[in-house]
Amino acid sequence: MKVNTLFFRKSIVAATGLFLCLFLIVHLSANCLLLLPEQAARGMYNAYSTWLRENPLIKVVAYALYLSIIVHVVYALLVTIRNRKAKPVSYAVNHTEANSSWASQNMGLIGLSILIFIVIHLANFWARIKLGLGADVGVDAAGNKDVYEVTYALFHNIYFVLFYSLLMIPLGLHLHHGLKSAFKTLGFYHKRGLEVLARISLIYAAVIAAGFGIIPFVVYFK
Repeated sequence: MKVNTLFFRKSIVAATGLFLCLFLIVHLSANCLLLLPEQAARGMYNAYSTWLRENPLIKVVAYALYLSIIVHVVYALLVTIRNRKAKPVSYAVNHTEANSSWASQNMGLIGLSILIFIVIHLANFWARIKLGLGADVGVDAAGNKDVYEVTYALFHNIYFVLFYSLLMIPLGLHLHHGLKSAFKTLGFYHKRGLEVLARISLIYAAVIAAGFGIIPFVVYFK
């Protein structure tokens, strides 16, 4: 029963993780609008943000996203606690580094770093724009909430830029390990296929982490 419970929890973590990986692709694609000249970027970014907030289908997807984040964090925590309880004794000789990466051995710490980032990210963007908490958000010439101005102001704070970009390192490590492990957890064991997925996971993690990490600096130096 314990094995089945652990497998169920890992499967939930894997499934929600894959969904979040798809979301990150969409999110990064939208953030690439910030790389355009300000005159073009402001209108396009604000129009896109308005469409996300007002489209009924996207609202359903958004709730699924929020739920996925919560479930992913909770079940990942349960799996981590279960694994630690299964190995309560520290042995004098430990060769785990020879069989697993640093990221796989420290997913709890990496996950905590990402969770802190998510909370701060939501407080600065989602809570202010979606819930109306904090300073008022203005509107642009088209009457859309000026989300671009909120983002632009935050990315002109060097401390926030450094925090945002540095936290992309643990995100990349988490994505690399998590993505290649997710398929295995869900029952994909084809040897050659797993080798290909490992390479894809590395490329995906590098692109996502580098993309989110570089954009704040580009905006800062605009």
